[in-house]
Amino acid sequence: MLVFTGDGKGKSTAAMGLAARAAGRGHRVLAIQFIKSPQRSYGEQIALQKLGVEIVQTGAGFTWTKTPEEHREALRQGWALARERILRGKEKLIILDEINNALAIDRFPIDDVLPLQEVLETIRRRPQGMHLVLTGRDAHPDIIAAADLVTEMKAVKHYYDEGVTAVMGLNCSRLCWILYRISAPFCCIPLLSCISSNRTS
Repeated sequence: MLVFTGDGKGKSTAAMGLAARAAGRGHRVLAIQFIKSPQRSYGEQIALQKLGVEIVQTGAGFTWTKTPEEHREALRQGWALARERILRGKEKLIILDEINNALAIDRFPIDDVLPLQEVLETIRRRPQGMHLVLTGRDAHPDIIAAADLVTEMKAVKHYYDEGVTAVMGLNCSRLCWILYRISAPFCCIPLLSCISSNRTS
């Protein structure tokens, strides 16, 4: 199991690179994105689908348009899908994108819909030969302990801090980042949707 965490950009990007590499070798790959909403489209989704990678968004999107209960239900469904596909064992590589962010939510209860202990048990029960990749900042210490490889992305410098508009194909829109900065004090989840992929993945 591989974990990409830290406050720097590149976590989801690294995971999607592994997906492309595995697909290039003919392996079955699944990516489940726990924060991004299925109501939007994403560059990695468009590209990886062309390579035959199954990529599914299970998130509820921006906090200011959804209630905590809607986010909880999205997490419940996302984890149910992930657990079922891991234990089914047909994929060589499964990416749980931004699950670390989801497990770190503390603004409303999640342990009944995304139980850490169940996640750890499912990781332990994964079929032999299956590789898991867990991304997102604030990886839980127990997740780190269970991993075979942990990479921490460190934010040394980011062009957003200089006011540079997001680059199409590299980031989501600048509008997303502006909306996040305005709305963050009122949000029930600190990192969501394309904001999470811009700034933290």
